[in-house]
Amino acid sequence: MSKIIVLASFYPKKDKNSEVKKIISSMVSPTRAEEGNEVYNFYEEKNNGSKNISFHLFEIYKDSTALDFHKNTPHYKNYRAKIVDLLDKPIEVKVLSSIDSS
Repeated sequence: MSKIIVLASFYPKKDKNSEVKKIISSMVSPTRAEEGNEVYNFYEEKNNGSKNISFHLFEIYKDSTALDFHKNTPHYKNYRAKIVDLLDKPIEVKVLSSIDSS
């Protein structure tokens, strides 16, 4: 089985940056502790003189079973329930499979 790479992007509503950042930050430790998680990194992108902030997750799972496990954890379900109303648009998620990577 090949590794699964996930790129997730979050675009907070105006004045909701800190709430969104806090919710995503709360996912880092429990997700990194999952057996099938290899990388779970959280990034911030500032646009338009830091007025528009977006957040991004870069995740690597050992296989699709590990990603499925992650999506069924209490911390994942809790974050999804909390974050949706704080975003300008739906979470942009890309699930990638490697063609040629080391």
